[in-house]
Amino acid sequence: MKSAVETLNPTRVRLTVEVPFEELKDSLDAAYKKINQQVTVKGFRKGKIPARVIDQRFGRGAVLEEAVNDALPKFYTEAVNEGELNVLGQPEVDITELKDGELLAFTAEVDVRPALEIPDYSGIEVEVDAVTVSDEDIEKSVEQLRERFASTSPVERAAQDGDVLTLDLEAKVDGEVLEDGVAKGVSYTVGSGELLDGIDDAVKGVEAGGTATFTSELKGGSAQGKEAEVKVDVTAVAARELPELDDDFAQLASEFDTLDELKADSAKRLEQMKKYDQATQAQEKVLEELLKLVEVPIPEKLLEDEINTRKHNLVNHQLGQMGLDLAKYLEIQGKTEEEFDAETKEQAEKGIKTQFILDELVNKEKLNVSQEELTEHLMRRAQSSGMSPDQFAQAVVEGGQVPMLVGEVARGKALAVVVEAATVKDSNGEVVELDDEDETAETVVAEAEGTEAAEKTES
Repeated sequence: MKSAVETLNPTRVRLTVEVPFEELKDSLDAAYKKINQQVTVKGFRKGKIPARVIDQRFGRGAVLEEAVNDALPKFYTEAVNEGELNVLGQPEVDITELKDGELLAFTAEVDVRPALEIPDYSGIEVEVDAVTVSDEDIEKSVEQLRERFASTSPVERAAQDGDVLTLDLEAKVDGEVLEDGVAKGVSYTVGSGELLDGIDDAVKGVEAGGTATFTSELKGGSAQGKEAEVKVDVTAVAARELPELDDDFAQLASEFDTLDELKADSAKRLEQMKKYDQATQAQEKVLEELLKLVEVPIPEKLLEDEINTRKHNLVNHQLGQMGLDLAKYLEIQGKTEEEFDAETKEQAEKGIKTQFILDELVNKEKLNVSQEELTEHLMRRAQSSGMSPDQFAQAVVEGGQVPMLVGEVARGKALAVVVEAATVKDSNGEVVELDDEDETAETVVAEAEGTEAAEKTES
């Protein structure tokens, strides 16, 4: 077999392939065998029809077509490997010559990854937020913990903000009670903003045994999006009581003996969280600067497919789970469809550029992924997808997605290498030393490529 590669543009090539006819022998034999199993000829047992009879009765052309269709993928792959091409997507194949007993010639046009030159990235400088934990942060954290240990007690007065009510609800559209518009014994905290728009104003000032009505647009169910008249019966009013902030509370809510120890632990945890956020911010900003350094041509078909995939995931999974369609989502976001399309295209381009550049860095820096690193990444992906590690691992193996996971880890390591070479300072002008760079980098890369959102829809 002979093959040649012609570069059509930075992201597309044409392969020209010539195959001596004798190399089609195995495919011709397979074609005769397949046709033998599909046809019957009087005087011959099924599967025992000679090749010359098949040629006479059904035509040599049918055999050649079957053989060529069987052989083309193998010859195409050999030509790709011989040309050391990194192809993207499916090729457009055109058979240019087929001489029985002599020659098969064909061309294949296919998108390829562009050759990239990665410049020196050690000069990248970014600024991130300084890690500061204020007294207000600590008080807020402790107050959130206190809220979790609140108790309720019935009161004989009108409902007010913060009270926990027991409600019976009935929704009507056009005067008819909806089949799925009745709910009994619903627990609701006044001021939480949950359930339905307008319910807080309706129930405030109502005592147990009282009734209120209001109109609201339904967020789900059979009449989703329609205006409904909602009747709400308040069957009980309970006041929330917060525990005193003292040593007894610390012992109740934690493993600590004193409130001071609990606050010190809260400060420590808040500092760790802010350091993680700082590292993520550094990764994101370094990636943005890296993308500016490299010119990346993008194949049109690849970009189109990526845009369609992102739209499909949003509309059919994320919005579907929330009971929204694209029009309602755009209305909530205050965006036009043109603005949405432009943003989606921009995000898709960023995702493709991120993958191309970091894959090139993986090769340049000769980065490898250990079994331990792959296992840790798999555990994190399983957690974010809502599946158990065993279930996720099985799905990955059965779907042939192990190379994809390896690529994700490798690209995370590549970004971590760039961040390590960059200068990261906080808003106080202090140089920042980052920890767990590989893990935070994997998260940043997943967000840039759009795989984090996708994985959440897979479960």
